[in-house]
Amino acid sequence: MIRVLVVDDQPLVRAGIRAVLERAEDVEVVGEAGDGRAALDRLRVARDVDVVLMDLRMPVLDGIEATRRIGADPALEAVSVVALTTFDDEDLVLGALQAGASGFLLKDAEPDELRRGVRAAAAGEAVLSPAVTRGVVRAAVTAVNARAPVGSAALQPLTAREREVLAAVGDGLSNEEIAQELGMSPATARTHVGRVLGKLGARDRAQLAALAWRTGLLPRR
Repeated sequence: MIRVLVVDDQPLVRAGIRAVLERAEDVEVVGEAGDGRAALDRLRVARDVDVVLMDLRMPVLDGIEATRRIGADPALEAVSVVALTTFDDEDLVLGALQAGASGFLLKDAEPDELRRGVRAAAAGEAVLSPAVTRGVVRAAVTAVNARAPVGSAALQPLTAREREVLAAVGDGLSNEEIAQELGMSPATARTHVGRVLGKLGARDRAQLAALAWRTGLLPRR
């Protein structure tokens, strides 16, 4: 059972997310919090949370700082944080990723996408909502523009197929969507993503997406 803490300052939003998640047999909402400080208190009192769905704009303590404190607490190292965002929160999402969030989901995501995201976070995978991935990656690229640009030589370790997979990750596609676009099974897509992560020394899919942009693989359409 995947145990979830929902953190948002709007009770109706929390109720809606709870209703969506509780339709899944493998997910249990074990608590709610209305701000980052209350979330931290809840996590430290009862060590029964696997995934935190964290709003970013909240009073008392915002979601970015709360995420940073969760990541800095060794007692909470097993907790994955997924940022809840809207279309215009790209800079905040980038801050959350830098603070240690596993990824991000739109607040109005389809129910199946929300449930898949929780499962992915619980499994230690990155959660990137395709609807906003491009904007967040652009923000990441802008943030690192002061450093030396990354040339296409950085992709030399990759096969042609792996470069296609990297470009698809940069487009914000999930493993299932990569499989459909490139004509392979989801298991093969997952294997390719793992190999690309290893060859490029990337921490997660967000870093792969940024590399896809900075090396010129994107935009590809």
